[in-house]
Amino acid sequence: MAVHPFRSTALIHFTSSRVILLSFAIPILLGAILLALPVSSASGSSISWLDALFTSTSAVCVTGLVVVDTGTAYSLFGQIVIMCLIQIGGLGFMTYSVLVAVVLGKKISLKDRLLIQQSTNALSTQGVVKLTIGIFAAALVIEAFGAIILTIRWMGDMDFITALYYGIFHSVSSFNNAGFGLWSDSLSRYVGDPLINIVIPLLFIMGGLGFTVILDLWKNRSWRKLSLHSKIVLSTSAILCAGGFLVITTIESFNPDTFGALTGSEKMWAGFFQGVVTRTAGFNTIDIASMMTASQFFMIFLMFIGASSGSTGGGIKTTTFVVLLLTLISIVTGKRDVQIMHRRIPQSIIMRALAVMVISVGVVIAATFLLTLTEHSLQKDFMEVLFEVTSAFGTVGLSMGLTPELSALGKLIIILTMFIGRLGPLTLAFALSQKQSREKFRYLEEKVLIG
Repeated sequence: MAVHPFRSTALIHFTSSRVILLSFAIPILLGAILLALPVSSASGSSISWLDALFTSTSAVCVTGLVVVDTGTAYSLFGQIVIMCLIQIGGLGFMTYSVLVAVVLGKKISLKDRLLIQQSTNALSTQGVVKLTIGIFAAALVIEAFGAIILTIRWMGDMDFITALYYGIFHSVSSFNNAGFGLWSDSLSRYVGDPLINIVIPLLFIMGGLGFTVILDLWKNRSWRKLSLHSKIVLSTSAILCAGGFLVITTIESFNPDTFGALTGSEKMWAGFFQGVVTRTAGFNTIDIASMMTASQFFMIFLMFIGASSGSTGGGIKTTTFVVLLLTLISIVTGKRDVQIMHRRIPQSIIMRALAVMVISVGVVIAATFLLTLTEHSLQKDFMEVLFEVTSAFGTVGLSMGLTPELSALGKLIIILTMFIGRLGPLTLAFALSQKQSREKFRYLEEKVLIG
């Protein structure tokens, strides 16, 4: 009889969506317990359970929002726990389950492959085990590459051991789009540093593309041979990154509070970094709260779109955005099919994209509404609240300064928003719903007025 490495006997009747939900919830709870221990605190006194839960959720959901400063509030042990949680949350618990199963020689059944397929957002069950091993190998190589370069850069600022640790931590945090940093000002001190402004964005952009795209690029290395998914992700990501850079740089050039004290080259680097960091990374090199309202609103738009499917980032995903945009164009132009690059998008994908969009908008609206109630005493601007919620849902980690001031209820709202954003709104909906049954009949069709 086949051994199921991912489920105990009690979990056999769980749907794959519920297993994936637990694969995020369990590490969050375990991480919160570890971070609440006195050994995790830099002061030696225990961090509150709610703050530990918030940090653990932010790490596993690779968000980067923090209620206490990572570099000063947590000890070396606590920081290493956070880094491990980031790695688990970024690659997914199922990735490590596959590795353990392969090492132990366990047989992976079809049901297990279906579970892996959903957790990795693979297009089919064929080759999912090799895909998962490839995901781990790609992450290890890219993170090692980033850590080496960052270590070399920081050896001039600190001793080798400290530089190595900082290099590893920030490389893991960057590639997994977590945005956790060991400096209180994030990366503001390196606003004009070319190496930091190239390596860090390169890491989180690659992490945001998705492992399927990375492995597709490595295997084919030709635009013509790439899958339609990879082509959509690469082209859309390039357009959004370029658009973010141009818009942020143009608007902030008129803002003395952000670009006023910067040189010409520093302005370009700052515009580039903040333009692409909204792809769910969470680092910042300028003060987000001091940015123009137009820039902040544009960043909300980019954060809501987020990264790509199967990546370490959140948001509705670039492919969802493109499919909905193409659907709109098809409806306006009177076309029967949704087409792109000489291919037709299936109706099931369009309906799934629509469901993701509607649920995501609902989550952001609901969380924003609740937060305006719980944080009413802080008298925060609506833009600040909306920015915080969108950042949490998109697992970005950028903040205008609201996070450390959140009430207990406010923290719980953001925790739930981060969890939904990382898990995926549609996956959560499937996990909470009852088992779907096939319709035995269909009602008569009747038209209703739209628009």
